[in-house]
Amino acid sequence: MVAIRDVIFAALALAILSPAAMADGDPLAGKRVFAKCALCHTAEPGKNKIGPSLFNLIGRPAGTAPGYSYSPAMHDLNKTWDIAILDEYLAGPKALVPGTKMTFPGIADKKERDDVIAFITTLR
Repeated sequence: MVAIRDVIFAALALAILSPAAMADGDPLAGKRVFAKCALCHTAEPGKNKIGPSLFNLIGRPAGTAPGYSYSPAMHDLNKTWDIAILDEYLAGPKALVPGTKMTFPGIADKKERDDVIAFITTLR
């Protein structure tokens, strides 16, 4: 029999460990910001466009979306996408990954980055 305290503990642990719980932004506002990304990326699993699908991005090693052909620079990045790395990347993609084929200059506004990251963390 499962004790109620065990259920509460498990729920709290999931909330604490959930990437969405760690994102500072507003996912609803981030969905609007995502329109900038949606020209090249989708939020759908396995559906790549000019860029890879961003579904289930948080926790995924860089350069590993199935069915997408990455630049050597992104393939060799040797980082796993988390909120901090994604924030750094979105601030200036070519600064973090010189040689990336992504031509998007980045999102200068920190609030917009926080919001779009909060949205991306919901893509699970």
